[in-house]
Amino acid sequence: MRVFVTGGTGALGRFLIPQLAAAGHEVVALVRSSEKADQVKAAGAQPVLADPLDKPALTAAVVAAQPGVIVHQLTALSGMGDFKNFDQEFALTNRFRTEVTDTLIEAGRAAGVRRIIAQSFCGWPYAREGGPVKTEDDPLDPDPPEGFGKSLAAIRQLEDRIKQTTYFDALALRYGIFYGPGTSIADDGRIVTMVKDAKLPIVGDGAGVWSFIHVHDAAAATVAAVTHGAPGIYNIVDDEPAPVSSWLPELAEAIGAKPPSHVPAFLAGFVIGEGGVSMMTKVRGGSNEKAKRELAWQPLYASWRRGFGSGLRS
Repeated sequence: MRVFVTGGTGALGRFLIPQLAAAGHEVVALVRSSEKADQVKAAGAQPVLADPLDKPALTAAVVAAQPGVIVHQLTALSGMGDFKNFDQEFALTNRFRTEVTDTLIEAGRAAGVRRIIAQSFCGWPYAREGGPVKTEDDPLDPDPPEGFGKSLAAIRQLEDRIKQTTYFDALALRYGIFYGPGTSIADDGRIVTMVKDAKLPIVGDGAGVWSFIHVHDAAAATVAAVTHGAPGIYNIVDDEPAPVSSWLPELAEAIGAKPPSHVPAFLAGFVIGEGGVSMMTKVRGGSNEKAKRELAWQPLYASWRRGFGSGLRS
């Protein structure tokens, strides 16, 4: 299968392109510089240069590539989110999730693709009520924290467009929190550095539930989605959603850091805002049962417990 990939040099893309190539797919990767072109060549893909926000150029690139599948993994993120200015930090990523998704769907129709796979997110977008673990059928948050509204609106728009696409198969993969090489939770990542420096405390009761996924496993699920799964939404997470009060101390232990301190929620709010406190105390995790069943996929790191111990290094 000929697969057109955006975001091929990101944390996920660096695992995705080699796995696609190993599975026998011919990969064409969108890049924005000659340096990144060299990176994707080394990974096993044919580079094509274009600005993803230039609709005519991106459309022409897709049509010229004539792919059977488009995999849209483009983001503009680095490090842990600034929860107090979340929408500002995600502004460009939100454009990739809305404008670029629209362009790729239209270009894919013109090119005669069979399937498109787009990146969404599993975790904080879910409604912060009911049980701690959500499925793809559960509602998204009707009232997101201050500063998260535009980012949630972009996710809604992406997923709505995926659901409304009928002229070829369209899937949105809701990835959990990435960890592993190239991410914030890596041996040299920002979150790990903060934990080592005792700058990431447990806020309030630490009841916010996070779902993780190692970047290797996220890539493997994406490769599986190229040939498996009905159109729709899939949570791509490991088997063990966990509250901050559980995973943060274990991360500290795994990297040889001191146990995290505890900070009252009302004090933390001055630093990380309403959204940050929500991430630490109220958010929900996701179930991966649908993805394992319908994509014929199993995570190598079934739990972050194993992954934090052995999967943070390159």
